[in-house]
Amino acid sequence: MISGLYQGRDGDSRLELRVDVDGARPTGRVSGDLFSVAGATTSYAGSFVVNAASATAEGAGTKITGRGAFSFDTPAKDVTVTISGTVGTARIAGQTYELTFSGRHFRTVLLEQDSVAGTRPFEKYGTGTLPGPAGSPARELSVAAAYDEAGIRLTVNPPGVIPVDGSGADLAWDDAELHHAMTQQFSAFGEAPAWRVWLLVASRHVGGYRGIMFDYDDAHQRQGSAVFYDAIKGDTPQAQRAQLRTYVHELGHAFNLLHSWQKNLATPPQPLGPNGGFGDLSWMNYVQNYQPGGEQGYWAAFPFQFTDSELVHLRHGFYREVAMGANAFGTGAADIAPFEQPIVDRSGLLLELRAKESFGFGEPVVVELKLSTTGEPRTTHGHLHPDTEFTQITITQPTGRTVLYRPMMRHCVDASPDIRLDSGNPAMYRSAYIGHGRDGHYFQQPGEYQVRGQYIAADGSRIVSPACLVRVRYPVGADDHRVAELMLGDEQGKLFSLLGSDSPTLSSGNRALDEVIGRYGGHPLAVYARMVKGLNAEREFKAITADKQVEVRPPDLKQGIEHLTAVARDASVDNITLNMVMRRLARAEARQGDLERANAVMDKMVALFQSKGVNQIVMGQIRRQAELTKAALGAEA
Repeated sequence: MISGLYQGRDGDSRLELRVDVDGARPTGRVSGDLFSVAGATTSYAGSFVVNAASATAEGAGTKITGRGAFSFDTPAKDVTVTISGTVGTARIAGQTYELTFSGRHFRTVLLEQDSVAGTRPFEKYGTGTLPGPAGSPARELSVAAAYDEAGIRLTVNPPGVIPVDGSGADLAWDDAELHHAMTQQFSAFGEAPAWRVWLLVASRHVGGYRGIMFDYDDAHQRQGSAVFYDAIKGDTPQAQRAQLRTYVHELGHAFNLLHSWQKNLATPPQPLGPNGGFGDLSWMNYVQNYQPGGEQGYWAAFPFQFTDSELVHLRHGFYREVAMGANAFGTGAADIAPFEQPIVDRSGLLLELRAKESFGFGEPVVVELKLSTTGEPRTTHGHLHPDTEFTQITITQPTGRTVLYRPMMRHCVDASPDIRLDSGNPAMYRSAYIGHGRDGHYFQQPGEYQVRGQYIAADGSRIVSPACLVRVRYPVGADDHRVAELMLGDEQGKLFSLLGSDSPTLSSGNRALDEVIGRYGGHPLAVYARMVKGLNAEREFKAITADKQVEVRPPDLKQGIEHLTAVARDASVDNITLNMVMRRLARAEARQGDLERANAVMDKMVALFQSKGVNQIVMGQIRRQAELTKAALGAEA
């Protein structure tokens, strides 16, 4: 067998060559990454792949030839590799490299894993413990072993355990805390591409998710993931099997692998597998969404491996497309075509996007998503918000360019509770802030924007909304210009996405919001600054200290109540956000010891939405929500 990694040198040019023509699941490819060496420094120069390599015996060795696809311009696209034993030569882009065999793994990645006290990291699972597909050998799989089968070596640093400093911590992590924890505690975190990734085993996420790859919103993405022990723990074979899949899945995103049904949204687009991607037997699919057969069908057929196309990406994707800290997740927000209505639609579902009549320049752009039945009752999943990526949104800007909205934080939702839409519950609603995402601000100039949504239903149907017009007004006076400048910074956008943060990396964004409140408190956009500051103050904030302890900043109830009361009084934010703000305000009042005022806030919320003319079905839901909130706060008190 000759497949594996080879190292080569030609003067100041260094080659890492991957030969993949025999051995386990060969892809019939040869690929490589080229680096330029200058003194004690090494810089990335480019990559290539031969997608249809021809291997023939030549004497005691093997000769491999083929036409290469290069990441850089070169007139010499023919690639020739000759290997005999553990040495050989390679002729690539006009240069000749002397080769030495380095190992059977195509790539090596450092995995640094920390866990919060009280959690127990996954170790291994025997794939023959539960019934599986015929022909899939039974073996013990750890996370490292699963990637080893794909030809990727994970070198695992000794795991660290992070104790909790402080009492009364809820240990429920939100996106802001995870983002802050990675930037402060990942010892290999860097501002350059490298083969390293951090995995935090946390207790639980405030949204109840099983896992997340949360490093999406800077110049060097895909360095951090988390799994949530409370959602995946268990000693049964079923629980251990699910834990293995969750760990491998989240780390797969760090290698720039998209969900199975989203590969067409990559840059460049990749073909979807069967059933719109839901038919992929892959670590990157959702178990419950597998078609045909759902969870039972998935586990009956899943061989615990990546698909062929994913294997090609992991082994032979160009360096910057795979290495952590290099190309952004999905590569980038390149121009795409706006979503189009399907030619035939028998789904029985209707997706609508709504926005206020116009937005001020610099105002956070929020849209309301409504999914309803068009006739007969329908059952689907409830993941309507775009941060789960079952719903995608395109934005056609005033220039005519269309981009895909990519949320700063995207969540893997391995559980999909059914939602029945019928005459008693004809629609479900979500509110989404789409003004800022992984690519920065999407509404950076005044003018008219066309926004469309696409919801992927439980059966794989793709429900496309009509276009929603979003108008961004021109600033009128000096205050409008200055407030817009203070609102449109990248850190401010992250704070709106995270609903506030204590992270020092976002300190300039927090100072800008403080200036909006302090100097321009009467401006209409100040309500958004108050909302972010109020929501962040009202909650606890967890941070991992330099000596790796979880430290909890208690809520600043006085500041939280002050800001959130102003937001509730203004009532200019969208209805769904206002609902959330008022429930958080009630929680703050209750935690301060005034349950009577907390209940009064809930009563005011019901009266406020009644005065807005909200339809009676939704009003019934709001009343039930208010009573449940009162009961929960009373029990907590």
